[in-house]
Amino acid sequence: MKFNLKETLILGSITLIFISSCSNNSEKQISKENDSLKTYVAERLPIYAKVRLTTDIEKLSENERKVLPLLIRAAEIMDELFWMQTYPKRDSLLSAVEDEKTREFIKINYGPWDRLNDNKPFVKGIGDKPLGSGFYPADMTREELEKSDVSDKKGLYSMVQRDKSGKLISIPYSVYFKDELKKAADLLLQAANITEEIQLKKYLTLRAEAFLTDNYIPSDFAWMDMTNSGLDIIIGPIENYEDGLFNARAAFESYVLVKDREWSKRLEKYVAMLPELQRGLPVDAAYKKESPGTSSQLAAFDVVYYAGDGNSGGKTIAVNLPNDEMIQQKKGTRRSQLKNAMRAKFDKIMLPIAAELIDESQQSHLSFDAFFANVMFHEVAHGLGIKSTINGKGFVREALQEQYSWLEEGKADILGLYMVSSLLKKGELEGDIKDYYTTFMAGILRSVRFGAGEAHGKANMLCFNFFNKNGAFERTAKGRYKVNYEKFELAMNDLSREILTLQGNGDKAAVEKVQKEMALVQNDLQSDLDRLSKKGIPVDVIFEQGLSVLGLK
Repeated sequence: MKFNLKETLILGSITLIFISSCSNNSEKQISKENDSLKTYVAERLPIYAKVRLTTDIEKLSENERKVLPLLIRAAEIMDELFWMQTYPKRDSLLSAVEDEKTREFIKINYGPWDRLNDNKPFVKGIGDKPLGSGFYPADMTREELEKSDVSDKKGLYSMVQRDKSGKLISIPYSVYFKDELKKAADLLLQAANITEEIQLKKYLTLRAEAFLTDNYIPSDFAWMDMTNSGLDIIIGPIENYEDGLFNARAAFESYVLVKDREWSKRLEKYVAMLPELQRGLPVDAAYKKESPGTSSQLAAFDVVYYAGDGNSGGKTIAVNLPNDEMIQQKKGTRRSQLKNAMRAKFDKIMLPIAAELIDESQQSHLSFDAFFANVMFHEVAHGLGIKSTINGKGFVREALQEQYSWLEEGKADILGLYMVSSLLKKGELEGDIKDYYTTFMAGILRSVRFGAGEAHGKANMLCFNFFNKNGAFERTAKGRYKVNYEKFELAMNDLSREILTLQGNGDKAAVEKVQKEMALVQNDLQSDLDRLSKKGIPVDVIFEQGLSVLGLK
């Protein structure tokens, strides 16, 4: 085709106008998207209350003050490793974002998905969060891995990758993260060489070895034997909530802890009572035939550093470990109450929520002691119930796969309340049952604000909806919640029975059905939660933490 000069000039002008118009439209679109992102971040950042993580350093010995910085530096490496597991392109993402508040929000969420808003993507061009996070290739399906010849399809300590031919392979953490884990191991060994506490020395030495071998069992046993140390550190690949595909692979995290000896002494007596409480569970005998370990420890700590998985999403205020069922059956677990973080959430979040949503006639029944006990017995309750199915399907965790974690958290919620009720009746716990039930209700309203996108959120929604269905509380005309104390106990027992039966049967399909029907936020509740947001009540906390905050730098 030929064009004369005049036609060419006219067409050229039209093209320039078109390009200019497209360019202007594109710039306007980008500007609009940036403004939208800034608006979203501006709305979401205030949901976090900032808390300084401190403790009375003067209570530590000179030797402990030398060890503590090494533990924190090792924890910082866990933070880096978690980023590599959940969003390895962190640096390129942050460098592409100019707005400082947006960068801060990305750091809070360990990626471009809003963890407290059902993992909603908040950066343009970012799709839904992969169910398998960064543990697996983004294009991998469950079926592809299940049909592959990968030897540890559901292994705790390996990354699944593709080789040059596209074939799925697994790479042990000790190989995949070799350099980072070597640095962390060296720091733990330095701390082990300095500490005067024999049990801590043994644990740190074995944990350092585990980083290089992927064999964490010896160090878990050594950690279980720690009873005297004023310092503690939970560190390594531990929880598997981040793996939404199989609930299998463990994410790196750390908590650096300073023991509160006074409070810990108060808590010692309850562990010995676990077998008796197990026998009293409101479920058929077949579902409570196991005997929980009684060598477990129950202690209170000030936490001075959160890292990795433990610092993502809703912040943990109590920890129950180890997760390994074999260790649990032989030695029980250690339940660590993070007292300073717990107090911060009670003061900054729980009380303001209760003032808005709990019926005025019941607000006098809110107390920190009840909150502390409810959280404490949640962790203890992980040791109750059943670890192996009653019908030969193996461990409950294996049978339920990705449906396990949220139901286990629901079990701990409701059996923790059962323990409180039982101990009060036995005279082993002080207080008014109305305090514990009312505070538990307020605790649910606090926790459901995390959304139903992760295990604890689903568990809270199951409890809320089940209690609502069974008349354990009413929503008044003012949009406030009033506990029916008699029906509350009945609903507690009924839900305990249902969860323990689901676990003992190992019926994954039945658990999935319950999740879809009950573990969701209904409209009335959502409107009440929106009221809290409009009032500016925080959803969770973030931390100012580290050596400088502690005055050790």
